[in-house]
Order: sequence, then C-alpha cells, then structure tokens
Amino acid sequence: MTSICIDGFNLALTKGSGIATYGRNLLENLKAIGFETQALYGPPTPRRSTNVSNEAGLVDAERPVQKLSRRQKSNRFRETLLARFGREAYPILPSGEVIWPSRGGGRPAADRFWASQNLFFYGNRAFAAYGKETPLTFGATAEAPAPDAMHWTATLPIYAKGVPNIYTIHDLIPLRLPHTTLDDKAVFAAICQAIAKRADHIAVVSETTRQDVIRLMGVSEDRVTNTYQAVSIPAPLMNRSRSDVQTELEGVFGLGWKDYFLHFGAVEPKKNLGRIVEAYLASGSKTPLVLIGGRAWLDEGEVALLNQVKRDGGPNADRIRQYDYMPFSMLISLIRGAKATLFPSLYEGFGLPVLESMALSTAVLTSTGGALPEVAGKAAVVVDPYDVHAITRGIQALDADEGLRNDLEMRGLAQAEIFSPDAYRSRLVELYQKVGLRS
Repeated sequence: MTSICIDGFNLALTKGSGIATYGRNLLENLKAIGFETQALYGPPTPRRSTNVSNEAGLVDAERPVQKLSRRQKSNRFRETLLARFGREAYPILPSGEVIWPSRGGGRPAADRFWASQNLFFYGNRAFAAYGKETPLTFGATAEAPAPDAMHWTATLPIYAKGVPNIYTIHDLIPLRLPHTTLDDKAVFAAICQAIAKRADHIAVVSETTRQDVIRLMGVSEDRVTNTYQAVSIPAPLMNRSRSDVQTELEGVFGLGWKDYFLHFGAVEPKKNLGRIVEAYLASGSKTPLVLIGGRAWLDEGEVALLNQVKRDGGPNADRIRQYDYMPFSMLISLIRGAKATLFPSLYEGFGLPVLESMALSTAVLTSTGGALPEVAGKAAVVVDPYDVHAITRGIQALDADEGLRNDLEMRGLAQAEIFSPDAYRSRLVELYQKVGLRS
C-alpha cells in the first residue's frame, strides 16, 4: 500500500490551529482514499528505549520556558549548525496505550508516527542562520518502512530525501499583508523560494493562493494544484437534536437559539476584530455578540475599543461576550445556534469558519478579502472588510431580516457541498497522480 507522511508541526499544538485542522482532515481523507498514513513529529524529548515512551513524548505536556545555561546555549548552537547537514527520524508505532488529548483533537488518523527531536525548531533556526534547508532521512526498518512521499502542510525549510516532496502553501499573507504578521518577511520569502525550487509539486487551498504563488513565486501553472479544503464535523455533533443544543446554549451561556452573533478565530490583525466590534456597536443591535479566540499577535489595536467598552461598563459591555478558548464540541453548538457568523477578515487563504458555518446551517457575513468570496459564493453577505459602514449595514440586515437568514442558510448548505469530503478526495487523487502516486 502506498504510504504518505505529513508533518506534525501544527498537529502538536495543544489548542490546534487552522493548519492543524487541515492536517487532520488530510490524514482522514488519505485513509479514505486508500493510502497508508504517517505523521512526522519534532518533539523536544530525546528518543527513549521503548515504543510507548516515545509515543508518550509526542503528546507530553509543554514545560515552561527556562533560561538556558551556557552548556545548553552551546548545544543549541551546535544543533543549529549541524541541522543543515541532515536529521534522521525514527519510527513510532501507535501502541493503544497512550491516551492522546481530546482537546487537541485526539490521536491523528496515522498508521505510524516518525519523530526527530526538535526537527522543526532546528530546521527553522538553521535556515534563518545559514539559508540552508534541512535534509531528512527516515530510519526505516522491516517493520516500519519509509513513506513513499512526504507532504508538508506548512512552509518549512525541510525536505525528505529520496521521495517526492509535496508542500501545501496556505497563503502568502506575510508578503501580501506584511503589517498583519510578525514573520521575518525576508526569511519567509526565502523559504517560499526554496520550496518553489525544490518541491515536486505545490498544493494550495484556493485559486486566490494559487495565483499568488504563480505570480509572486514564479512557479509554473502546471506545478501548482488547488485542492481547496473540506470540513470534517463528527456525526454525533452534526446529528445532535436542536433541543439538545438549545438546552446546552441556554444552560452554559444563557443564550437563545439563533439569538446571538458569533465571531471565532485568533485575535490578530487580519481577522479584523476591531472593525467588527465598531460596526456591531454602531448597528444598535440588541442581539448579543459572542467572540471566541485567544490573543495572538499585534492585537493591541484590534482589542482597544473592546477593552474600553468592557472597562467603561454599561449596556454595551453586556452586549458583548468574550471567550479565549472553547472546546470543539461546544464551539460546534455555538455555531449551530448563532443567528449569523461574522467573519469579514482582511485576507484569507481559504476561510474555514465560513465553510463550517455554512455546513452547520448558519448565515454568514464575510468579506472580499482573499479567497473568502470563493468559499462563500452567493451564500453570504459579502462586504468590503475596510468599510465599517458596510459591515454595520450587513449586521443590521442579518439582524432584522429572518427571510434573508433563512435564504442564506439554504444557499450555504448547497455551497458547502462544493467542499464535501468526496469532492476533496477527488482533488487529492488528482494531486498525487501528478507525482506518480496511486493508492
């Protein structure tokens, strides 16, 4: 059976990320197609003597960052220097004994794991310091043969030796909207250029990103394939009765069914939270606004108005609820019960919150930013993300017009079918055939 390994760079994050969701969905759909699946991790723990100990190291609790000793600094310098000459991964078989954290999504759908201590940390450091990619070899055994291909789900300066390397580029936001990220733009551009030269093929998640890669990275059209994304919501959550969800929303949050607006996503400039809050307050709506998302980077301007409203108190403060984190099952309930999802982002390489909301029969307000019009189609209120008045009018329309919301909910379900698992798998099959892989 043909085997494909993906990186666990984002899979290892305790609270997940959009790319972690992409990686998990990718593994699940690769299995459905008929591929053997593998995942490569870069844990901080060294290799142990037993398989169970090594698997435990993949999900070990993060330890507080401590000041490095002189010896540790020397070792970090040495490992950074040596990374460009190559690293080796060792195999780990799922034991059935290690309980993976459910809030991180549980154990990924991988038949086998690989690990190389601090692979991603030193790979990135070595590239930033020396401009050299890190070559990776798999310490294969009879019981654990090397994968037939490596699919990198993030822009990493690492490549697997002796097999096709496929890289997914989700967006080029550090170059298109440099003021919204803390990336070292020169290093990011250099990594993308290295990928453009080395990749056997490049996958993207929207036509917007495909055109960005072709134009900005100088990659020929035949080397870039748009697979889009699919949304994977467990059946038990999809099939919960409205009454059960309604009881949960009322009991936990004091919220009524279809009686609040929802915004979810990390608090960072591109998510446009500052304008969302401004537009919502200006709309005069009495419908509560629920915000879900931890603070990320460059967020001072985004939360300034929100913090002032909360600090001053009064009726406006009570209209807005803010949560840093929400368990996945509860987030699904909140999406299902929302009057509408507000997601007028400045720019997105795809925009999973829009697709997730449509798939869960919730109306959406989104924007013209990046790939969002591709995902939303004609099934959402689409506004200029920089125009607060336009966002305000969109909120007012969704608040007052039940017919509009019902129409968008029906259109959204139909639009979501374009990104169904079956459609996604067909696009994946096409992608892998381009590098000679068949299940």
